[in-house]
Amino acid sequence: MRARLPLLAASLWWGSLTALFWIVPLLFMQLPSPALAGAAAARLFSGQTWATLACCLLILMASRPRDADRTATWARPVLPWVLGGLLLALVVEFAVAPRIVARENLKLWHNLGSGMLLLQWVCASITLWQLARPAPPSQEGD
Repeated sequence: MRARLPLLAASLWWGSLTALFWIVPLLFMQLPSPALAGAAAARLFSGQTWATLACCLLILMASRPRDADRTATWARPVLPWVLGGLLLALVVEFAVAPRIVARENLKLWHNLGSGMLLLQWVCASITLWQLARPAPPSQEGD
């Protein structure tokens, strides 16, 4: 079970971001006003940050087994992507989102936040792709 935890976390991370890309436009199409849709989207994006944090921390914790003095072999190619996605999520939540909510230079911050979410999705995609790859026979015990 523990060996599959990073793949499960990466799947949840990628899946939640992908779902968000479908749900947010639907909010703006279905809710009666852009203000309501924006408020609902802001709550979803905030929830996504915490989901990303949880998934990335699970991957990071699994990458360093308790009895090992070094990072697991499977984790080396994914750690930069996990850390990058985690950093992007935190920057969006604590630096970009407050400026969007304050409507401070809205177009710039909205575009920047959207781009950062897309980059976060790329990080999650690469992480998932790397973790889902079959390990070479010599590394199966890692």
